Amino acid sequence: MPFGLKNAPMIYQRMIDNALWGFVQPKGGWANFSEKMRIAETADADDRAGVTEASVSLNEAPRTKFEADRALSTTESAVATLVNSPLADMYSSGEPDESSLVPVLDRRSFVDDICFGSETFEACLATLDRLLSRFQECRISVSFSKSLFVQRKVGFLSHDVSAAGIAPDAKKATAVTELSFPSSKKGVQSFLGALNYYSRFIQDFAVYGAALYQLKDADFEPGGDLSAARRSFAMLQQRVRDAPILRHFDRGKDVHVTLFANEWALSSTLLQEHEGKLHPVRFCGRVLKDAEMNYHPAEKEVLALLLVLKVCYTQLVGKSIRVYTRFSTLEWVHKSKTLFGRATQFAVLLSPWHLVVERVKEKD
Repeated sequence: MPFGLKNAPMIYQRMIDNALWGFVQPKGGWANFSEKMRIAETADADDRAGVTEASVSLNEAPRTKFEADRALSTTESAVATLVNSPLADMYSSGEPDESSLVPVLDRRSFVDDICFGSETFEACLATLDRLLSRFQECRISVSFSKSLFVQRKVGFLSHDVSAAGIAPDAKKATAVTELSFPSSKKGVQSFLGALNYYSRFIQDFAVYGAALYQLKDADFEPGGDLSAARRSFAMLQQRVRDAPILRHFDRGKDVHVTLFANEWALSSTLLQEHEGKLHPVRFCGRVLKDAEMNYHPAEKEVLALLLVLKVCYTQLVGKSIRVYTRFSTLEWVHKSKTLFGRATQFAVLLSPWHLVVERVKEKD
């Protein structure tokens, strides 16, 4: 159910996040904060109308609408002052919300875009009721003309979300696959920028795209060799056509991570078991930096693991993770007490995580 919030600029982001999580409330409770917000909104309305107590005195004539707007543009509005004040930051100055310690969605919002679902129609309506009640408490209004309810599949942030999982938007993916090979470095960068948004659906995206990232302007001049770049371009387009449906992350299921690295790029895959088989939840990858290209392949796989732990932090924090690697180095780095060099840095970064390392052959 995607929502369109009509009064949610960036200053409301903290309020929306607090409303969705629900772990804390403002000091004095939601009713007290709502009253402060109502007073601030009334003060802003009076300022815009040019009729405030400060503007009318025995020795001063009432301000015109133009004068009020001009004065208002040079000062922060009462609502913005309240929202940006420590009082509104409930993570730092709030108190436990005894009435609703359980969050509504158990996650943060993406600015003003909210999407949720459930396995049954009744559960979906129950979540909707809790969400609207929380919006009412926080004085956040919803544009129902921009919202969709009870759909089997919805478009959300250029993705198709359904019960089966998450897939790239079909129209935008088709537009990418129909592009011809660019005639300049700028065109290649534009292609990679458009494709980067769907990199989560492409396994080994960085591996296939490395040849395109390394192109220079001189390569497009007469006599330049673009054969490797053209092969990478065609392979990436084919990968977009064959992009799998990523399964929704399930907090109740075990987490599996596979790692891969070569001379110029690294990639990692987050998987979970469904119907007896491991299905992808997220693909991660990047091109190696110049200094990292000299690393041992085992060290590159550690970098691949650190990448997926960073990208998927909110899903993986606090969970036991089963990691499949071609080398025994990762287990040694994670458990050894006698480390040196880069291994010490890797051990510090991996120390907060509970990893179960399993060595596998490359063909597996």
